[in-house]
Amino acid sequence: MKNNEPTEQQIQDWADEAERGYDVDHLRSRMGRPLLDISGPTQVVPVRLTPAQLARLDERAARDHTSRSEALRAALDAYLAS
Repeated sequence: MKNNEPTEQQIQDWADEAERGYDVDHLRSRMGRPLLDISGPTQVVPVRLTPAQLARLDERAARDHTSRSEALRAALDAYLAS
């Protein structure tokens, strides 16, 4: 592959896959972000972090095998519970 262009074989494989069809229920279950275990809507809250804070957050999330968002929610829950 040159410049990330698909090869003729990849294009043919994708076409063959599309012609076989897709399991719509399987695709539908994967679309979008995963839902939180709560009832009701959630709200996105943008937060600015310094490079040092972001690095520490990434380190903690990696250590806990979780995402940045999950690490932030856990930290916020712990803070609010104290």
